[in-house]
Amino acid sequence: MPDLGKYAVEVLSAYAVSLLLLAVLVLWTLRRGRAARATLDAAEKEAGRHG
Repeated sequence: MPDLGKYAVEVLSAYAVSLLLLAVLVLWTLRRGRAARATLDAAEKEAGRHG
């Protein structure tokens, strides 16, 4: 690991926050994708009944 000097805490904290935000965004995207897929499936099922 490189020597970060007196700013090691700040640099590592920035990395940790960035990784946490990326993880949250990925999980949020996957959750919204599942919800959109479920909505689309329901709409297709409903259209199949009337079509």
